[in-house]
Amino acid sequence: MNAQHTGFSRRGWLLFGAMALLWGVPYLFISIAVESFSPPAIVAGRTLIAALLLLPFALRNGALKAAWKHWPWVLAFGAVEMAGPFLLLGHAEMTLPSGMTGLLVATVPLFAALIALGGGDRGVLKPARSIGLIVGFLGVAIVVAGPGLFGGEVSLLAAGEVLLVAVLYATAPFIVARKLADVPSLGTITLSLLMIGVFYLPIGLLTQHEVPTLPAIGALLALAVICTAVAFLAFFALIREVGPVRAPLFTYVNPIVAIVLGAIVLAEPLTPGLLIGFPLVIAGCWFAATGGRLRPPASALPPPAAP
Repeated sequence: MNAQHTGFSRRGWLLFGAMALLWGVPYLFISIAVESFSPPAIVAGRTLIAALLLLPFALRNGALKAAWKHWPWVLAFGAVEMAGPFLLLGHAEMTLPSGMTGLLVATVPLFAALIALGGGDRGVLKPARSIGLIVGFLGVAIVVAGPGLFGGEVSLLAAGEVLLVAVLYATAPFIVARKLADVPSLGTITLSLLMIGVFYLPIGLLTQHEVPTLPAIGALLALAVICTAVAFLAFFALIREVGPVRAPLFTYVNPIVAIVLGAIVLAEPLTPGLLIGFPLVIAGCWFAATGGRLRPPASALPPPAAP
């Protein structure tokens, strides 16, 4: 099946559901891993293990060689897509609930729309997309301020870190589109993971001051193997199956997975602010990115980023 077809095949739906889970569950694993791993150690372990798993695939089809020819921009992509976000998420989840983290990261389409507007895309000013921006950021304000309004506290620093992650995730696709469009995605991702992992390895070793627990080790392995290596392979398969325009739509399901898992596994509270802000964020992101259409123009949705 390809992008020309109007419906998802059974394989397409299976891949769609898999991606909703694979990139909805990392926030849970990060929350567990930071209990005994330093954030730099998590970044180093996650990226190096994932890179080693993807390396045979990238070497076999020549993707790594093609990516190496553009290594400065691949490194820039890795810094914006992985080095900064992975570290910020680890630090933020030392104080921020995983469900709230997943929801705040889901604001990527809002920031992508603003970046596109800054680049001259006036389509963002259309009524449906403009209203989506306003509604989406209103939802973010309620999510962040909700605990203070309804009781409890939320770290504004941690929330700001996660929103910065969303900005970085929204920026990364523009690097790919403008500088790495002709480079195989697998090569870009594998080389990025390898570069970032090598950079963070000594930092991770220097900042790791305690013996990790078994749950934390398991969470780190799950982040690397399931949420990075396997997730990227599944994402490529989803793109081939349903096309690049509709493939990213699963990102609207990711926050639901993150919130539900946080509540069930980690007993994170479902605060009124989260429950009120959640639908506003998701609806706002949908309209800001797509204008409310199921099949938006190819330029409307940025490729999703691995959390």
